Amino acid sequence: MAYESKFKRDDIDELFKAILTLQDEEDCYRFFEDICTINEIHAIAQRLQVAKLLSEKRTYSEIEEETKASTATISRINKCLVYGSEGYQRILSRLSSQK
Repeated sequence: MAYESKFKRDDIDELFKAILTLQDEEDCYRFFEDICTINEIHAIAQRLQVAKLLSEKRTYSEIEEETKASTATISRINKCLVYGSEGYQRILSRLSSQK
């Protein structure tokens, strides 16, 4: 069964197709530096780190100290891990298998 996002739109499809054309870290840096602000890139990276630490069963206090994320952000990401569309889990699993 294919996943159906509640956010699906043609312009978002085009964005994701563009991301899928990125070939290496240099392409990623170049594209994301142009399309995002540095704060947006930092926020996205922070969310991924929070998800990683939550999946490692770290406490909110440990995560807050290590990532400087607010407890509200940590809670929101935890909700995504428990009730979300499994996006974090899929990526974390793939990153883990690359090691």
